[in-house]
Amino acid sequence: MAWLARLSLDYQLRGGPNGAPRTVVHALHEGPLRVMRSLYPEPAGICHTVLVHPPGGLAGGDQLDVRLHLQAGTHAVLTTPGASRFYRSEGETATQAVAARLDRGARLEWLPLENIAYDGCRAHNHARFELEDGAELVAWDVTALGRPASGYPFERGHVHQRLEVVGSWIDSGLIDAEDQRLLNSPLGLNRHRCLATLLFASGDAITRARREQLLELARDLIGPHELQPSAAATAPNSKLVVLRVLAAQVEPALDLLRQVRSAWRQALWQLPGFSPRVWMV
Repeated sequence: MAWLARLSLDYQLRGGPNGAPRTVVHALHEGPLRVMRSLYPEPAGICHTVLVHPPGGLAGGDQLDVRLHLQAGTHAVLTTPGASRFYRSEGETATQAVAARLDRGARLEWLPLENIAYDGCRAHNHARFELEDGAELVAWDVTALGRPASGYPFERGHVHQRLEVVGSWIDSGLIDAEDQRLLNSPLGLNRHRCLATLLFASGDAITRARREQLLELARDLIGPHELQPSAAATAPNSKLVVLRVLAAQVEPALDLLRQVRSAWRQALWQLPGFSPRVWMV
């Protein structure tokens, strides 16, 4: 029997214990998808939210639906305590969908751990972000195809990926396990089985100086990294800066994304490169 899980999070500004405004969240859920905890490990009133899906993965027909609304001036960091898994399916598609709306001046850091596409899965993984003027987003998406280190390569099934910043960018594609040109060609994934994207997006145009600063920071970190041959940063338009990475395994890809996210955070918002506590468990 397929499971449907929905979670709606509404972030608002309220007075904290010392009277300074801080971001608080109101959550509504249906099914097995919940906020494990909201934390305030930073002094700036930023809400760190840990999302948990107790089943640990999605089988054929399952649907995971996350809706986020960040009201004006709020700042939220969202992550997960572990990887999301798309299990083998006999025919039905498993869907993971995220839709976020950021009001003026809101900041969102969307940093879930990786999605693992098991051999034989049929998966849709979609994320859509809508930003008003003055809103800013740092987000990543990391997908691992199969579990080759455990002897389970990605040989059957497919993953449909779609990452959208409304009005600025759409990255959409189908990864089919039988498409050997895509998976193995130097013009495709070149035998890599992990693909990752980190982006910074703004609701209005990013100044050229700011774009160049973010690109320089990313390229300085790519240069000495082991993934230098398969990572690159670019600014496809005036509202977006993107880092793309291919890797044989998840760990080095996440390592590079974390380094660049930390550097961007300091440059963009003059905030320390603070990592969610759950990553350290």
